[in-house]
Amino acid sequence: KSWHYRPTPGWKRIEGSVFKPIMNLAYTLWLKDAYQLARQLHQEEAFELAHQLTYVGFRFPGRLWKLGVPFVWGPVGGLENTPWRFLPVLGWKGAVYYAGRNLVNSLQKLTLRSSRKAFHKADVVIAATSGIQKEIKRCYGVDSQVICEVSPPDVAVESIGSRAADETLRIIWSGEHLPGKALPLLLNALARVSGDIPWRLDILGEGPSGVAWKQLVDKLAISEHCHWHGRLSRIDALTRMKKGHVFVITSLKDLTSTVLLEALSLGLPVVCPDHCGFADVVDSSCGIKIPMNSPAGLTQGIGEAIQQLGADEALRQSLAQGALRRADEFSWQKKQALLEELCRKAVSGHLA
Repeated sequence: KSWHYRPTPGWKRIEGSVFKPIMNLAYTLWLKDAYQLARQLHQEEAFELAHQLTYVGFRFPGRLWKLGVPFVWGPVGGLENTPWRFLPVLGWKGAVYYAGRNLVNSLQKLTLRSSRKAFHKADVVIAATSGIQKEIKRCYGVDSQVICEVSPPDVAVESIGSRAADETLRIIWSGEHLPGKALPLLLNALARVSGDIPWRLDILGEGPSGVAWKQLVDKLAISEHCHWHGRLSRIDALTRMKKGHVFVITSLKDLTSTVLLEALSLGLPVVCPDHCGFADVVDSSCGIKIPMNSPAGLTQGIGEAIQQLGADEALRQSLAQGALRRADEFSWQKKQALLEELCRKAVSGHLA
């Protein structure tokens, strides 16, 4: 139907504006129509199980649990708030937006009856991250299984190249230029990196925060080291990433992020905050996670990690090899096997 949400340019502009509730309404109505169609098909086909997939949000559980067959919901996300003490990092507009989101999020976790009903009706709930898993248990008293919502691409690197002692350390950052992606954490960290470590930062993506970030680069006097590539095609972005030595994530509000698994699959060690889905994917074999104690501590930790990787090529090589192995752990094939196991559990539990 014409009013159904679809990823057209018009709808995407609405999604990224203050009119996003219109998109949410359209999606809710789509879920209602999807349920009506599912009922008709169920009468014809007699489904043995229903699996509700949305765009990884707890606000949109759909109605498939009403079919009366074993019900699986997830991956579910959206339940975690942006840490309040990190809001000043996002600029005043970002701080206001994410503070408002935190308040709405907290209220909806308490009041959305449709979500609460779906959580308790589900035979199996799948959480996108371990943090979401904890929130589901805390808010709804329901156990869940963690399955990351993204997987690495089908790309392969033939070998991990070595970096010469005097070679510039190529750092990659990629994402929408939005307050929540928090690139200034990395920029401030790099401004403090020792002059003994030559470095270059390749910044992929674009967005409304780009202007302010470029001004910060000038203020920090690191513009000669920073290269802005804008929005690239996926192939071009992966090609650019392949040339890197280390990948840095600074996002303060995310689930797992596809680009994280893309980086690992290309053999890039990852430096990231120890939260969101990054905490589940990155371990000591493939990267360095920085505790989320404070903005200053996170900035300092990012700088120290880059300094360490720039000074110790043996460590960087080891983490690069670990990145390739870690990416394989999140393949679609392994997720499929786990999902099939959960579906069998849902059916057997429902019939018991």
